[in-house]
Amino acid sequence: MKTLSPAELDAIAARHGNLLQPSFWMRFRLLLIGGAVVLYFLFCWWFFAIGQVLGTANWGIAGTYLADWISYEVRPDIEIGDDGNMSIVYPRFDPIGPNPNPDWLVAERETVTRTLEIPAEGQGSVPKASSSFSFMAPNTAQQALATARTETRTEEVVTRASVQFNASDRLDVSRDGVRVTRGDEVLQLTLSKDGRVETDTALPIWATQRAPGEKIVLAFGFSGWAEVRGDVVKIHKRFLGWANFFFDTNSAFFGKSFGDVGQLVVSGERLDPTQSNLSLAWNDILYNPSWQHLDVWTKLLQTIVMAFVGTFFAMLVAFPLSFIAARNIMHNGVINQLTKRFFDFQRSVDMFIWALFFTRAFGPGPLAGISAIFFTDTGTLGKLYSEALENIDDKQREGVKSVGASPLAVQRFGVLPQVMPLFASQALYFWESNTRSATIIGAVGAGGIGLKLWEAMRTNSDWENVAYMVLLILLVVFIFDGISNALRSRLMGTRH
Repeated sequence: MKTLSPAELDAIAARHGNLLQPSFWMRFRLLLIGGAVVLYFLFCWWFFAIGQVLGTANWGIAGTYLADWISYEVRPDIEIGDDGNMSIVYPRFDPIGPNPNPDWLVAERETVTRTLEIPAEGQGSVPKASSSFSFMAPNTAQQALATARTETRTEEVVTRASVQFNASDRLDVSRDGVRVTRGDEVLQLTLSKDGRVETDTALPIWATQRAPGEKIVLAFGFSGWAEVRGDVVKIHKRFLGWANFFFDTNSAFFGKSFGDVGQLVVSGERLDPTQSNLSLAWNDILYNPSWQHLDVWTKLLQTIVMAFVGTFFAMLVAFPLSFIAARNIMHNGVINQLTKRFFDFQRSVDMFIWALFFTRAFGPGPLAGISAIFFTDTGTLGKLYSEALENIDDKQREGVKSVGASPLAVQRFGVLPQVMPLFASQALYFWESNTRSATIIGAVGAGGIGLKLWEAMRTNSDWENVAYMVLLILLVVFIFDGISNALRSRLMGTRH
């Protein structure tokens, strides 16, 4: 081959310049592709109104939800009577237990004497005056009123309450109104007898009021928030952590340190004569009404079994059907196409939709979840298995056939050794993936921890329970992912 000199190359370029110049696409392809991508993202921004969504999103509520995952609230109500005296009321299932007396809520009390009118017995049934004849003496009503009496009672009432949210934020409630201190800012609120809440100054950004006279909501960041109404101040004090995770307020171990609980379990006197302290502690943990550990763990195990059984039966059914769908194994084109279309039908509908269908057919429970996983994965695994069979090396199969082996032996020794590691690897991957999927389909009634998770989310107040179940699901997924990767590496002959 003759090598052209630079002069000869220049002469050819001068005669045929149009052949050596790059095309328009080759010169501007990067610019065109980049412009198309930018235009596509601009279209998506306009079509989905992303700017409007970001502008109107309530990021405060989103932050509150995230905080609720890792914290709990104590919610006392400071009720204000018509006479100006106050009382502090805690919810029935308050996380700090019965007879609460937290150090962050200081109340000033005084003893007052009240004179109460006690109606006479039967006074309410005194007949009204009437023009008709009556055998009752004319002075009966006067005698009943004469027997009415007054009683003097001595009571202890709250005259002032102070709530310390954190080092710089506090709220003082008195008969005159509410004084709010947030850092260097001070807000004075007046409570009128007709239930209105008013202030003489403009509200700061951390205080909101929809209309003049209505309730005012005060935000104190992660420390909590408060709601001021005309007759009550609702406090929401937030604390980091999960309240009563081991022992509920009704447990004999409530409020005790781990050291005290350990001492009671090992050598303490029995708190319940019918069982040991260890049995009592374990029973209180399992049946904790706030966290329902036993029910959550049972539902999690149900999800694991649901994923395993559904994947296992899908693998068993997809295995023989894949040989029928493979064109190099089954040479009947009609049967090939029918089997492949059956796989397409199964996997074309999402597992979530199949879960809705089977829940309607079988009712809520694990059977619906197992059926949804089985039906979807049969189609997916069947397609993957058949494609793997169509890509095998025919030399190994021909070698087994050349020694006179039966058709079944040809598949056993010429095909299976090539595809079995891949089949098992794909089945293990789907088993690990279906552990997550079983959680999602459980939310529609297919059983497992997904239904429990959905119930906790619907209450919109048990987000710490949601976080607890999410962490359990993540832990199980991490463990199964590690097991699945290790087994796949061994089957494929690669170790990491």
